[in-house]
Amino acid sequence: MERFHITEQSCHRLSEASTWQAGSPGFLWLDMQHEEIPADAELWRQQLAALTGIDVFDLHLQDAANLNHPSSFEDTQDYTMLVFRKLLLNAEPSRNTDTTDTVRRRLPAALQKLQTAPVSFIFTDDVLITVRPAQSRTIESLQQKLLAFTPRSDTPQRNARMPSSPTDLMLRLLNAMVDQYLELRQPLTQQLDRWQQALLNPRRPFNNWMALLEARMELRRLDNLCEEQHDALQELRDHLVDTYDSFDDNSARAKDWLLVRTNDVMSHVQRVLNHARRLEGTLESAVQMHFSAMAHRTSEIMRVLTVITALFMPLTLITGIFGMNFEHMPLIKTDHGFGYTMAGMAFIVVLLLLVFRRQRYLEDQIRDQI
Repeated sequence: MERFHITEQSCHRLSEASTWQAGSPGFLWLDMQHEEIPADAELWRQQLAALTGIDVFDLHLQDAANLNHPSSFEDTQDYTMLVFRKLLLNAEPSRNTDTTDTVRRRLPAALQKLQTAPVSFIFTDDVLITVRPAQSRTIESLQQKLLAFTPRSDTPQRNARMPSSPTDLMLRLLNAMVDQYLELRQPLTQQLDRWQQALLNPRRPFNNWMALLEARMELRRLDNLCEEQHDALQELRDHLVDTYDSFDDNSARAKDWLLVRTNDVMSHVQRVLNHARRLEGTLESAVQMHFSAMAHRTSEIMRVLTVITALFMPLTLITGIFGMNFEHMPLIKTDHGFGYTMAGMAFIVVLLLLVFRRQRYLEDQIRDQI
């Protein structure tokens, strides 16, 4: 567990021997990992109560330790809790992720990055508690940025601002987590473009149907994940609106900033949701185009076979007639009978080809390509 005391001017890491009093300037940030939650939840809750004065409910402790918990929002009289699923970048498949199989399914690299894990935020007006996975580049980078913050008075218009409240800090973390989803748009689009080219390639049959089906399942899971995130953020926004204090100018201005940040995070989640649905629709369209192309190719093959059959039908009739066991038949005993018969058969073939060409049963492929 790491402890940070954040004020308007600085951020300090607190030692285990340090104490923090409620009502002091700034706010307290407790950052811990899922593995740090001990088996004795009651002891862990007592430690949190001693440090922050927050008495966390048993069900919320279970939710914070649940690695399969969806994104959600809950508000109590003492604190507020938000669970948000973030990406596990460069994570190895394990039982601690949201995948149910012990071995990760064979998926393209872009889709393998869609492993997620929950991050729980428990916050009040002066305390923020985060429960996260062991490796979180977003949270660790923000911690380093806050610790290295130095106010500059020479360029106040360009001076970065420290988080003004636990909610402000939480929204900054959420915004960075959602941006990780936005970074996946380009590799996902490129992967689907490659699949489209493979599906529509007439020279090489497509046989990677299981990966395509699993990719569609992953995109559907991303769709559901974004909907849960959007619903949780919508409830957070409603909570901020319901607790809006319009009689205090400072509080109103701070709430306005929080609402702006919340709307910005929600818009980013909506962009990821729209992109996931667009990719899913593109994938389904590519599959439909593949089967349409296969049906068209089969139709072309059947048309050629039908034309060949139609050409040989009269020839088969002629050979069948001359193969009858009659004693007297025309052209049988003449010297030029075979030549006349072959010439007649060739004439019939040429005549049928002209008829088929006139009826557009045979099309020039070069002309069709033009």
